Amino acid sequence: MAPPSPAVAASEPVLYRLANVTKTYRMGDVDVHALRGVDLELDARELVVLLGASGSGKSTLLNILGGLDQPTTGSVQFRGEELSTLSDRRLTEFRRFHVGFIFQFYNLIPSLTAHENVELVTDIARTPMTADEALEVVGLSDRRSHFPAQLSGGEQQRVAIARAIAKRPELLLCDEPTGALDYKTGVLVLDVLETIARELGTTAIIITHNAPVAAMATRVLTLADGRLVADERNAQPVPAKELDW
Repeated sequence: MAPPSPAVAASEPVLYRLANVTKTYRMGDVDVHALRGVDLELDARELVVLLGASGSGKSTLLNILGGLDQPTTGSVQFRGEELSTLSDRRLTEFRRFHVGFIFQFYNLIPSLTAHENVELVTDIARTPMTADEALEVVGLSDRRSHFPAQLSGGEQQRVAIARAIAKRPELLLCDEPTGALDYKTGVLVLDVLETIARELGTTAIIITHNAPVAAMATRVLTLADGRLVADERNAQPVPAKELDW
């Protein structure tokens, strides 16, 4: 799946279309219904916050959007192409060229510097930023030669963000990116994500248990028991630096 041309991106604002998506896991003799008939459209350049209690299906939905998991039934289209029928090779290409992932735990390689951790992605992307450019976006140019153990938690998370955005993804999927951080550091990380969505035009989806974070989003989705129970838009999103919880 090649990156869309600028003309295609401009004429096709809908990034995702999900129709009646379900996901069922078999655990012993019990069927666990992680998603139950989710219908959803996501536009390009949105900053989405995904809310819901533990077990509501948030991470499952994120994994399906990112091509890490397949729905049990239903349709998942990315720019009109059905993801659920792609081969493993094509799914790998989709993840490599279109999606950046950020998790609660940073998954940095301890023996590599910040610069080298980011370079891991730039070496496999088609039109990447340089590692230095990506580190500058997240405000860590002066820490490029430091190893993860020499960085604070917030700095490690920003290196992880730099690594995710270096390949210029259309979609940035963030699963509890501030879950291991204190308030001050968490706001700093959210401010970086907000800047990326605004300045790079990346669609960002942020899972959080922290309801006040929803104020920064252009759109807020709420899941409960595997169902999408609320879909709201913020007319005036609050800057991340002004969030309070």
